[in-house]
Parts: sequence; structure tokens; C-alpha cells
Amino acid sequence: MSTHTTHTIRHGGLGAYALTDSWTMTRRELAHWARQPVQLLVGLVFPVMLLLMFGYLIGGGRGVSGSYLDYLVPGMLALTMAFGLEGTMLAVTQALNKGVIDRFRSMPMANGAVLVGRSVADMLQSAVGLAVLMAVAFALGWRAHGGPAAFLGAVGLLLLFRFAMLWIGIHLAMLAGRPELLTAVQILVWPVGFLSNALATPASMPGWLGTVVDWNPMSHTATAVRDLFGTPGAEADHLWTAIAWPLALLAVFFPLAVRRFARLSK
Repeated sequence: MSTHTTHTIRHGGLGAYALTDSWTMTRRELAHWARQPVQLLVGLVFPVMLLLMFGYLIGGGRGVSGSYLDYLVPGMLALTMAFGLEGTMLAVTQALNKGVIDRFRSMPMANGAVLVGRSVADMLQSAVGLAVLMAVAFALGWRAHGGPAAFLGAVGLLLLFRFAMLWIGIHLAMLAGRPELLTAVQILVWPVGFLSNALATPASMPGWLGTVVDWNPMSHTATAVRDLFGTPGAEADHLWTAIAWPLALLAVFFPLAVRRFARLSK
């Protein structure tokens, strides 16, 4: 163990050591925003385009009682948390293939700090994306009818779901290993998004399809968010499952990703 590592552990413990290294890697990822603003802007604009397209161009709302915009916006917020993982997945595979990880391995750095730093940067971008999308929805006439606590709870559920999806993406990116293989992995995200109740109610679908949609973790998040936003006609009693699903996914994929990274570091 290096002198730096020993000194850090002695004065702050392993937790502080890992936290410091993770924050260092987070700042590194945030610095990329200034050098690659187009990628950031595309990530923010794409969900807005989806909202406008489904809300006004394509239309929808089969089985929805009341305003489709009230139903659509929470679903689009949840859909946005499932999509947009490509940037993080690509960054992980590029770091593995360009020798960046090898340079970090030679440093006295906590195992997994590179992945944690990347995930924190992604979560910050996701929070900004939520704010932009909600601002556009507000301008279109959407309103959250719940109180401030319910509003913050809804945002927390959305970010929790994003965090779980993010670590699934990180693990799959390391399994893919090369950027050119990511397209096949990214295709897996689309069924999760569209086989949900983000755009239409399960009651309007064939029975077998509605059952699949009901079991989709994203459907639980979207339904709970609608309830917290006070959407008219929203189903209740999905809060705990909306929390349980992301935590269960994190319990599986977070250690898998860290373990996979540790094996790559040997």
C-alpha cells in the first residue's frame, strides 16, 4: 500500500479515502462538459423533443381520463431516466480501451472511484435534464398538484430509478468491452422504456401486454410519480414498489459492476 493511501486511511478512514477519490473523478467528468457542450445540450434537448412529439405530433392517451399532458409528463420524466445512458456507457468503454483506466490503476486510488465519479456526473446531468423538461412542461400548461414534499419525493423517485439504470448500464458496458458493441446493448433499453405505462395505460393494451407493462419497474416509478404529482385519476399505492425495484436492481448490479471493474484492474 502506498504512503498516500496509508496516510489517508490513518486520518480519514477507508470511507473518506474512497469519497475523496470519487469526488476527484467526478470533477474530472464535469470538466468534460466544458469541452463537449454539444453532447450535453443534445442530452437535454432530446427529452424535450420526445415530449413535444408524443404530446402534440403523434398524440396518444388511449385509456387516459382527463388531460393527456398531465398523464404524459410524469411518464416522460420516468422515460428520460431510462434513456440517455449511452454517454456513460461509451465513456466507460473508451476509458477501458484507451488506457485511461490503466493510468488510474497505477495511482493510489480507491477501487471503483472511477465508476462512482462517472455515475455522480451522470446524476448531476440527469437532475439538470429533469429541471429543463419540467420547465418546458410547465410552459406547455402542465402543473404538479401535490405539495412541496410530494414534489421532492417524486423527483427523488425519478433520480433513484436513474441511479439503478445507470449501474445496469455501467455493468453492461464493461461486459461489452468495446464501444462498437454498445449498440446491441443500448437496444435493450428501448423495451424497458416503451413496454411501460409512460405513454398509455395498461388497460388500453392487450391483456398479456398489459401484464408485462404492469411488471415493468419503470411503470411503478411512473405511476408513483403521477400519484405524488397529484395527477387526476392516478393510481395510488405504488410508492413502496417504486422504491423497492430500484433498490433491488442496485443491490444486484452495483456490486457486479464494482467486482467486474476490480477484475479488469488486475
